[in-house]
Amino acid sequence: MTLVITGRGLTIDKVVNVARFNEKVELHQDAIARIKNCRKMLEDKIVAGEIMYGVNTGIGEFSEVVLNDDQIKDFQKYLIYNHAAGIGDPAPIEYVRGAMLGRINVHAHGNSGCRPEITLTLVEMLNKGVTPFVCQKGSVGACGDLAPMSQIALLLMGEGQAYFQGELLDGKDAMDRAGIEIPGLMARDGLAAINGSNVLTAMSAIFLYDAKRWIKQASIAASMSLEALKANMRPYNLKLHEVRGFSGAVECAKAILKMVKGGDLSEGHVKCKVQDAYSMRSTPQVIGAAIDSIKFAQSQVEIELNGVGDNPIFFPEENLQLTGANFQGSPVSLPMDLIGAAVTMVSVLSERRMNRLNNPALSVGLPPFLTKGAGMFSGLMLSQYTADMQIVEQRILCMPASIQSIPAAADQEDFVSMGMNTAIKNFQIMDNAYGILGIEFMAAAQALDFREYNFGKGTSVAKETIRKYVDFLEIDRPLYPDHTTMKGLVRAGEILEAVEQAVGDLYE
Repeated sequence: MTLVITGRGLTIDKVVNVARFNEKVELHQDAIARIKNCRKMLEDKIVAGEIMYGVNTGIGEFSEVVLNDDQIKDFQKYLIYNHAAGIGDPAPIEYVRGAMLGRINVHAHGNSGCRPEITLTLVEMLNKGVTPFVCQKGSVGACGDLAPMSQIALLLMGEGQAYFQGELLDGKDAMDRAGIEIPGLMARDGLAAINGSNVLTAMSAIFLYDAKRWIKQASIAASMSLEALKANMRPYNLKLHEVRGFSGAVECAKAILKMVKGGDLSEGHVKCKVQDAYSMRSTPQVIGAAIDSIKFAQSQVEIELNGVGDNPIFFPEENLQLTGANFQGSPVSLPMDLIGAAVTMVSVLSERRMNRLNNPALSVGLPPFLTKGAGMFSGLMLSQYTADMQIVEQRILCMPASIQSIPAAADQEDFVSMGMNTAIKNFQIMDNAYGILGIEFMAAAQALDFREYNFGKGTSVAKETIRKYVDFLEIDRPLYPDHTTMKGLVRAGEILEAVEQAVGDLYE
């Protein structure tokens, strides 16, 4: 399939399809017409000598410096040189491809003033697999992601570096091998290529896609642990959650009921307590809160994906150009700080259930630390240590970046979003979340193997999938391979896919 870019309708799923799965893209003819119309207006204003920020003036503190006709073109080149000021390791290719897609969608509105050759070159780069080398660190999330976006823009001049067919090449070499003509930069082109929060927004879109899959797996792991712990299932009655009104809690309760349906616990054939601990009976409320937070963050990210994040912004129908701050990353960084905390919160809940599986005082008859040979063997005692270490790291990373502004550019840019910090740390939080949930999955499978009653269809399929990769812990063995395998299994989503194939979509 080919994604037709119009400036509208870009979703996190579509970003992932292009960024991660290399779906082709095409710029709609109406979008090309809008870009050309806007460009004509800008060129008319240049000829008329109208002062426009970043076109015939300097930027930031130098915005009052007016450029002469000879300087206007070269200014775009030096603008990109100056702003290509990141540092360190390269950003993953999918982040860069997602940012390029987002920038194309901004241009498609016809409010950015660049030549159509700039946008169409970015389209060609996506389709032919030329991905600029971009340092992940360097952006403060306003005026957009200037440092990483400038490394993308270097390719538009045949400079910088890029990946092509698995090799890291000089920019011109990559473009030549792919058969892409280098458009160069003329008035406005450089700033129009970089002046938006496209990298942090693309990263946030990809993160939310992964977080939605992870949260489903958190419900699967919870279901396994609840069946192993002989949970009272009355707290999952939908009436409880509907009367309170939080949609996420209703969705989570439905998913858990779907998982355990048909098992002895669900059918009332297993004796249970009158009331369980919070880590068991409040699972829908906690996971549900994360679900609702993800929905809010997704709505904000998708607004940004489909909006005009640029400066200045041109309105051809009114012959108007306005300078403002639509590059500011705060509308994305603030909700995404929340999502890092939401994933951590659900990870804490996961670890607490894992603790109950291990602790003989809390496990309703399961052997201590889920081993037959307690004393001689320690079972999954140390698995909890590994989960706990990762949770502490998550908690440290949950400090919001959106409140960490440091003024720059002689105080012209005296409040910035630090949204790139949010995006980077969220992926670190998620990396730990895969490991924590993997350990609960492993413990829950171990616990279920000690039980002699029938489980729900979803729970049974989840356990069977785990057992393809991790054997029952009969006697102690080094657990780091199992932990790492389980982490990879959660990251890949294989348990989720097997379960949904068996019982249908967990969240509609």
